[in-house]
Amino acid sequence: MLLTLPYQVPAETCTTQSKMQPAERNVLADASLALARKVQANDQPGVQAATIPEFAANFSGIASAITTVSPKLAGKNAEVEQVYLLDASGNARNADGTFSNAEFFCTLNGRNAEADFSIPGLPPGRYAFAMVDFAGSSPWTLSMLLRQDGAGSPWKLAGLFPKENSAAGHDGLWYWRQGRTMAASKALWVAYIYYQQARLLLQPTVFVSSTHLESLRSESTSALPPEIANGIGPDTPLLVNGADGTAYRFFSIAPDNGLHADKLDIAIHMQMDPSITDPAVAQKRNRDAMSAFVKQHPEVRENFRGVWVFAEAPNRPAVTTVAAMNEIH
Repeated sequence: MLLTLPYQVPAETCTTQSKMQPAERNVLADASLALARKVQANDQPGVQAATIPEFAANFSGIASAITTVSPKLAGKNAEVEQVYLLDASGNARNADGTFSNAEFFCTLNGRNAEADFSIPGLPPGRYAFAMVDFAGSSPWTLSMLLRQDGAGSPWKLAGLFPKENSAAGHDGLWYWRQGRTMAASKALWVAYIYYQQARLLLQPTVFVSSTHLESLRSESTSALPPEIANGIGPDTPLLVNGADGTAYRFFSIAPDNGLHADKLDIAIHMQMDPSITDPAVAQKRNRDAMSAFVKQHPEVRENFRGVWVFAEAPNRPAVTTVAAMNEIH
């Protein structure tokens, strides 16, 4: 006997721009472009007026983001790159009253490629995700989550995610290719950091994934340095020994483009020694830690400008040290 299960209609659906009616796509694109130009002009009242009520009432976070990013967009041409219609009308509440995570799976032009959205705690509604590119010598993308409260009503801002599209003069695909080259030559720590930078540049925001990003994740995972094959974090620190036998516990090693130099920096977050209270001694410990790392992995010297070390402990201000590679001995 065959058991027939009822078909369940997904609570969330995605419509890509190629599947939209032209008029629907144009309305979304026009709303996205208008918002992006207001951000570019630092028109905070204009953006606030076009923001969903619950965020417009507490606008300080979005206002701060606009203040930071608007100078970066000055003089650049804005163009809508992509829009997705995300219908979460059927998203349900959990037993505790919170909303379930909304999952959208968007097939791109009938190919074996997807763009996926996993948005935590999304209330029911009709949403869209838009990406507006700002071309120039230092390109940026403004990604936006929009919401429409009722058929025919205007699309309003429900999330703003600005992102620079290059680091140290290169885009995400360059870092992906260079990561692959470094992995093939067994410069695994360089590859590890380059792969991270590739993802930072290629992922529009944290709740967006895609077939290509999954390929990047898989490739980077297969090229992890053996010391961190099981991960690196506060509970699984990387142990690095200095020349004098001092053990340093690193829980994050990542790219840093804060200085906007011609090469990336390496940012190391490590465990603080809480017994050290002298600032000069704490700074020396940071310098010794960066020296230990660079000596163990000399291939990083030619591929990065310098190293930042952040020594951290609960309820203590971080001790921060930065040095160029030619200052690390």
